[in-house]
Amino acid sequence: MNKAARHWCEALYETQAAALLLYGRALGLSHSEAEDVLQETFAALLQLAQAPAAPRHYCLRAFRNRALNYRRSLWRRLVRELEARHWFEPSPEHSHWERAAMRALARLPQEQREVIVLKIWHGYSFQAIAELLDTSPNTVAGRYRYGLQKLRAALQTQGYEDELATGESHAWLETPAPVTPH
Repeated sequence: MNKAARHWCEALYETQAAALLLYGRALGLSHSEAEDVLQETFAALLQLAQAPAAPRHYCLRAFRNRALNYRRSLWRRLVRELEARHWFEPSPEHSHWERAAMRALARLPQEQREVIVLKIWHGYSFQAIAELLDTSPNTVAGRYRYGLQKLRAALQTQGYEDELATGESHAWLETPAPVTPH
């Protein structure tokens, strides 16, 4: 492998690894499974003769495909179900608010959780997510909107009405405008 090929892949890893791990978690993988898929994805990327036209999109698509294949194994499924109660490991640096939001996110249907993670943490547009998931932008926007509604409702039932009412530091719970055709 030449130095230029290794450079684009290293730069991609530096900018995308943490977000891909979170995406793996949104797809239902444990943290260690997401790390395994991340390693497999980048090992495959390093084997490419040249950088793809859209490296970030290619990497995300490759990661998603590997993660979905990884989940299909019966043995891994059993391990994942036993570990499901620790979907987001609590971290001392997370506030009570963040832990409640992570628990609520973990309870969402996988399709809604996946879209929310891609939209918020990966910064993808509804159109880009639709292309990645092979669905329509309106379906993606609907999953996002309904997922955020469920998050808001879950946090309100947990006693976060005051925090939600201020809307100051929790703008990510705002419902987006509907997607309109070009």
